[in-house]
Amino acid sequence: MEDDRSENGIVEHKAYARVGLLGNPSDVYYGRAISFSLGNFWASVRLEPSTDLVIVPHPTHDLVQFNSLPYLVNRLQTDGYYGGVRLLMAICKIFYNYCKENNISLHDRNFKLSYDTNIPRQTGLSGSSAIVCAALSCLLDFYKVRHLIKLEVRPNLILNAEKELGIVAGLQDRVVQVYGGLVYMDFSKKHMEELGHGLYTPMTVDLLPPLYLIYAENPSDSGKVHSTVRQKWLDGDKFIISSMEEVANIPLEGHTALLEKDYTKLANLMNRNFDLRRQMFGDDALGALNIEMVEVARRVGAASKFTGSGGAVVVFCPDGPSQAKLLEDACEKAGFVFQPAKVMPSFLNEVDIETLSSKLKQTI
Repeated sequence: MEDDRSENGIVEHKAYARVGLLGNPSDVYYGRAISFSLGNFWASVRLEPSTDLVIVPHPTHDLVQFNSLPYLVNRLQTDGYYGGVRLLMAICKIFYNYCKENNISLHDRNFKLSYDTNIPRQTGLSGSSAIVCAALSCLLDFYKVRHLIKLEVRPNLILNAEKELGIVAGLQDRVVQVYGGLVYMDFSKKHMEELGHGLYTPMTVDLLPPLYLIYAENPSDSGKVHSTVRQKWLDGDKFIISSMEEVANIPLEGHTALLEKDYTKLANLMNRNFDLRRQMFGDDALGALNIEMVEVARRVGAASKFTGSGGAVVVFCPDGPSQAKLLEDACEKAGFVFQPAKVMPSFLNEVDIETLSSKLKQTI
């Protein structure tokens, strides 16, 4: 979450897209994850003092005026009943209630909130949570309570705002969007029940090899990504439970592989992560387009997996630039967008770090 403050009480913040490098979807099954902040795309939120409290609709993402009824229907079929206004309203509510419950007093001045985003829709790059994350940071600064709300609690607030709207997700995305950089996360049941959140360990971004991103500009077959896996897991299905445990162990091995810069191991872990997901969810749930994005990379010998639950793929080319060029050509033929992944370093400030519990502060 990047900071950009200006004069006259106006506060602006950016939150970047994220890539789940290893471990997803085990973060919602008491697992582990390694993710990084993706500088290719971001959402920005602007807060300015105002007489009335105003949530400003985005001219593109929150359309309320249409050329015709068929146009409205077509728009809803492609983009759904979405937009950022509901996200901004939800985080305002969650933030206010949290402060009230924790005896954090807020001044009574009003504000105007507006947002913008260039994160492609339906690509599994955490576009919704980026808007919420940037908005939360604006509220922390406007009300001058950044020092009172712990860093490790903030991802929960973001997730709770999304849960208000029926968005099904885990903490992983919100953690890396709050912390920035490259983060190792442990969501074990013990931590989640005792602390209410996981243990989050920032890692230096220099440990990563060059990575690439593949996504479809017009995703038509994104699959039914949430499928029946969660219900099977809750019902005690042995195959799902053992497979999810294996996925949860991948970031543990990946943490060591990155520290040792063992990129052969990293490639194997990325591929294994996707293969396990595919076995659990099945091809119908994942969607043909998503699977093809993974396969196009594998056909040139690159390692690949979903960045999230589908829509975009993160790729490592162990043979270097020549292999990346082969993949770029293959993506162009297949109609996919291919670009180098820009990894953003951590952007925590001293106030943020001071809010951490002493045990977690040692990991920064």
